[in-house]
Amino acid sequence: MPVGAGKKALLASLGLIASTGTAAALAGFWKKDDVVAQCAQPADLPASSNFIHLYPGPPPGIPCDAGPGPSACGRWEQNWDRREPASLIRPPKKNAENSTTGIIKENELAAATPKATRNLFFIRHGHYMVDGISDEGRMLTELGRAQAANTGKRLADLNFPWTKLVHSSMLRARETAQIIASQLPGVLVESTDLIREGAPIPPEPPVSNWRPGAQQFFEDGARIEAAFRKFIHRADPDQEKDSYEIIVCHANVIRYFVCRALQLPPEAWLRMSLHHARYNTVIVVLILYSATVNRSPNAREFLYFEFVTWVTIRPNGRVSLRTFGDSGHIPPHQLTTS
Repeated sequence: MPVGAGKKALLASLGLIASTGTAAALAGFWKKDDVVAQCAQPADLPASSNFIHLYPGPPPGIPCDAGPGPSACGRWEQNWDRREPASLIRPPKKNAENSTTGIIKENELAAATPKATRNLFFIRHGHYMVDGISDEGRMLTELGRAQAANTGKRLADLNFPWTKLVHSSMLRARETAQIIASQLPGVLVESTDLIREGAPIPPEPPVSNWRPGAQQFFEDGARIEAAFRKFIHRADPDQEKDSYEIIVCHANVIRYFVCRALQLPPEAWLRMSLHHARYNTVIVVLILYSATVNRSPNAREFLYFEFVTWVTIRPNGRVSLRTFGDSGHIPPHQLTTS
């Protein structure tokens, strides 16, 4: 089906084709009322193509749903955490394939396959003294302590068999974690520098009121990505039961983690609005945040509330967002927006 004039114009505007005369390779780009698209080969598109830059897509010729317009043709990367069982066992030697070898490989594959689901509850710290000059001066306010206590009660009421609480080493996260842990008897508490607040990656679109330097993105981004790889992954093969872990950290870190876990463009992290003391989950993941909003133009006072975002990461590595921003457990007088 030839590409119509309107479609050619749209393709050209996106950098897909330099002119209507170079659309031959894209003649079948849209089919069946613009519902099914076929990814074009990079060689068929100009080097300056915005489409190639933003959406490299799967290998050439793989059909994918595109909706009414161009699509990223994104494919789920099954081995996103480098824990796909087949990638963890050595391939059989060439010309050594026999029944015994096959049984051995099947056993190795079974031993490398996860059986449990990890439940991670990400919690953003509570309200803190934003005017503090250093980290040690940015302690929780009374409101922040109340929000942390409310979050701890909520987690206790869930009555999950909590196995661990990991928190950022920044003061506001440490204090939030201590208050929460006090309501979860027996939970193991650990501290890490990896999930300190920072600038994970330049956001897209950029914002004018927040512009960290390139060096900060370079340093923070590597650290936060390392944290993602350390904490966000499917269960180890020897984990027999589902686990329930709490991670207390910061909004930028959590938003970046959510984008990465869902295999969305990580540059989109700033498009999400997260608030203090609210919880999300990744790998069955809940994240509790509390929201901040200025109450007075002359006073730095804030209100906080909790939301629930639930993402599941199953033993097979599949990730899905179950809920995002659920605030049904928050009293109406505490519901605010930032």
